[in-house]
Amino acid sequence: MTTQKKDWKRMLVELENKLAEFFTKKLPSMPDKVKEGIVKYGPYLTVIMIILTIPAILAVIGIGMAATPFAFLGGVKGGIGYIISMFLGLVMLILEIIAIKGLFARQMKAWKLMFYISLISAVSNLIKFDLGGLIIGTGISWYVLFQIRSYYKN
Repeated sequence: MTTQKKDWKRMLVELENKLAEFFTKKLPSMPDKVKEGIVKYGPYLTVIMIILTIPAILAVIGIGMAATPFAFLGGVKGGIGYIISMFLGLVMLILEIIAIKGLFARQMKAWKLMFYISLISAVSNLIKFDLGGLIIGTGISWYVLFQIRSYYKN
């Protein structure tokens, strides 16, 4: 088991390093004032988005429980994809809540949580076959994340 844990950690670190090289060295850099603004006001925007998202998630879960049998009318693949997307959305919300304190303190562990959220979002988009969200959304989120990465410390 510990070997599998190390493999996952190593793979995530390698992915992070490759993405960091691409998004910081091969693409144009954001102006420093923009980066500072994102780092300064981003946690507040995240809190606002969480507050706005919680009632929506609860409503969707409530409606989703009633609609789940109907999701399978489109086939097992559609129903399972719907359930997985709902679960991943809830996991992303919980990780955002956990990351808030560290985002205000500019801690690297909070930045890593936001990176993991972007990875989960990419998987969710892949499961839903949302190629636009996968390519454009993930690309933009990684660009912003890696541009502001240097502002977060251990």
